[in-house]
Amino acid sequence: MAKKSVVARSKKKPKYKSRVVRRCFRCGRRRGYIRDFDLCRICFRELANEGEIPGIRKSSW
Repeated sequence: MAKKSVVARSKKKPKYKSRVVRRCFRCGRRRGYIRDFDLCRICFRELANEGEIPGIRKSSW
């Protein structure tokens, strides 16, 4: 879980476009971010296993 101050700082508009830091909206994690879902890999997996992300299923073959 990221600190509240770090999450708040990342939400502010940066001085330069290249300084944008994308964070998971659930936990604030910076690494392992999936843009399409606005989630980190950990939160994505949790929600996908619970069936809360429409169109996503665990693959098995």
